[in-house]
Amino acid sequence: MTVNGWLQILFFLGALFVVTPVIGAYMARVFAKQRTWLDPVLRPIERLIYRTTGVDENHGMRWTEYSVAILLFSVVSLLVLYAMQRLQGGLPFNPQGFGGVAPDLAFNTAVSFTTNTNWQAYAGETTMSYFTQMAGLAYHNFVSAAVGIAVAIAFIRGIAQKEQDTIGNFWVDMVRATLWVLLPIAITGSLFLVSQGVVQNLKPYDTVAVVDPRTMTTTSADGRTQSTIVTEQTIAQGPVASQEIIKQFGTNGGGFFNANSAHPFENPTPLSNWLEMFGIFFISSGLTYTLGSMTGSRTHGWAVWAAMAFLFLVGVTVAYWAEASGNPMLTKAGADQTATATSPGGNMEGKEVRFGIANTALFATATTDASCGAITGWHDSFTPLGGLVTLANLQLSEVVFGGVGAGMYGILVYVVLAVFIAGLMVGRTPEYLGKKIQTFEVQMAMLTVLAFSLPILVFTGVSSV
Repeated sequence: MTVNGWLQILFFLGALFVVTPVIGAYMARVFAKQRTWLDPVLRPIERLIYRTTGVDENHGMRWTEYSVAILLFSVVSLLVLYAMQRLQGGLPFNPQGFGGVAPDLAFNTAVSFTTNTNWQAYAGETTMSYFTQMAGLAYHNFVSAAVGIAVAIAFIRGIAQKEQDTIGNFWVDMVRATLWVLLPIAITGSLFLVSQGVVQNLKPYDTVAVVDPRTMTTTSADGRTQSTIVTEQTIAQGPVASQEIIKQFGTNGGGFFNANSAHPFENPTPLSNWLEMFGIFFISSGLTYTLGSMTGSRTHGWAVWAAMAFLFLVGVTVAYWAEASGNPMLTKAGADQTATATSPGGNMEGKEVRFGIANTALFATATTDASCGAITGWHDSFTPLGGLVTLANLQLSEVVFGGVGAGMYGILVYVVLAVFIAGLMVGRTPEYLGKKIQTFEVQMAMLTVLAFSLPILVFTGVSSV
């Protein structure tokens, strides 16, 4: 570990602390429909969307109607993305001539991106056309994040309001999350990434001569070997910057390239790397201040932020220490290649050398805290303790800042449980921000905890045996 590495980590957390009230107060105004500096531009667009789709922006929804609207929107979005992948061979903006995606992979990807999971079982530069990347995957990077923000805001309204049966309008919340929050970030951020060297074009891939030709030997299924001299390389490119920025700030993690944020076309400089790390926590951190602002208890909002920041610091400290120390057992083994990878410089296996150990440990901690999926290093190449941090973060249900929206309503579930247990311990009726925590609330909170835990335990058990 180095002083420089610790300064980078502390600067990251300090910058997050500074911007939290700025973005948090802005989002509180947006979702309270108070005037913002973007209203003259965006309000006409918002009204046009509502007139076109027949949405009554003044109609309040009960939680049941709000939930049904989310599910219906998600199902339709999933089916459209599935169809887009299957038919991409006949759609425009496909200079490489990629055919339709296989049914199982298309369904897997559609479900993954609709739910903001963004797990990828394919290499983007050899599978998806530009049209699918832009109109399909990048679109879902926006709307899945917007849905997460909408749910968090609805949850906060339910806590803050008294004697009201409605929690807002899903369509309005999603539109405002997209237009007022995500779109301005994406436009300005993608231009900044382009200035750093992130690719943004619709050109076909380039084929160039390699500087150092290599001989590759392959073995076929029947045991025959064949040697080929590689003299050319294909340089993949495309509309990367526009997808990269919303991938990070929307905590999506679905990379344009297979190497994700370790690819120099997605993440070319230390400054772009810092912005992409910072974007993972940006909106989720701001939502803690939005919670305090909308409930009239900013102290509570900062308490939630502090709890998240503490868990983040514990994780990044362990990960940085473990990766900087390397694996002493491997060093002791004395193999030359192993000693090089885990010598006094720490464990550099699976890490992008442009960013080093401190930034890789920071990126890995942030991305798994938020369940984002973006990476700059292979997590299975981490040391046992470093890998334990990433695994533990994934199993904490995104409560350490978490995915946009998901971190907020995730940690509030545990707040409700903590208040209930504390109430039992002191022998008084538990209350949270002036509302009594009763049987129904505790049952719903426990159902949420079980919904996270049981599938993991059950399917882990099945795969183990």
